[in-house]
Amino acid sequence: MSLQGELSSVRLTLDLWHPNCWAIEATDRTGGGVLAHAVYNSPTTEGESPNTVKGLFTAFGDTSAEVEQLLDAIRESDHSGEVFELQERFGRARNAPGNVVREFFLEYDPTEMVCPTLLENGFVHSAPVHIEDGSEEWNLCFAGDRSAIEESLDDVREQSGAEVTITSITTSEAPDRSTREQRLDTLTTSQREVFEHARDAGYYEWPREITTRELADELDVAKSTLLEHLRRAESKLLDP
Repeated sequence: MSLQGELSSVRLTLDLWHPNCWAIEATDRTGGGVLAHAVYNSPTTEGESPNTVKGLFTAFGDTSAEVEQLLDAIRESDHSGEVFELQERFGRARNAPGNVVREFFLEYDPTEMVCPTLLENGFVHSAPVHIEDGSEEWNLCFAGDRSAIEESLDDVREQSGAEVTITSITTSEAPDRSTREQRLDTLTTSQREVFEHARDAGYYEWPREITTRELADELDVAKSTLLEHLRRAESKLLDP
């Protein structure tokens, strides 16, 4: 699929798993998560394709021990190279969730990346990739007609061996929709379910009519998972 011309108005969020991924393996084994920011080609001999690429990532978690366990799992993966931790953070810790944040560079095999396959099929990522609990969350624009998305995703699945689920999809083709409705559409299914349940249950009333523990019990999720969904939903809804 050609990427010439302007991107369409379609934006979507994917929940994605693909084989041979060090970040998926590590987050499936431990707590915490990884944000993937940028990938750079490593120096190569002229005329040769790069044997490895380097990426900039953020590891995050609730505690230092949790993040250290995650980094150890990354180092132990057969699909990762050496971890180079950074002494200073870039910007505001890349707006990572969690109480503890560690940024690092990692060199790895570009043939195990799913990003080129997504790009070849018209999906252009528009935000850092969020990897947690053994899966990746991709926020993307689609360079094509909305009707072609499912066929393009089938091609991604076939070419990369990925398991892909659409968790949200929006267009900007409805001028009568309010700003609030448009922002609600940017939430993933889980984020919207948690946020709307919290709002309906009086979590945002003063004084609060329900605690986070009670909310988590009602939704049958861990309290940390509930808070993470709420934080990410609030960030999207309140961002100017």
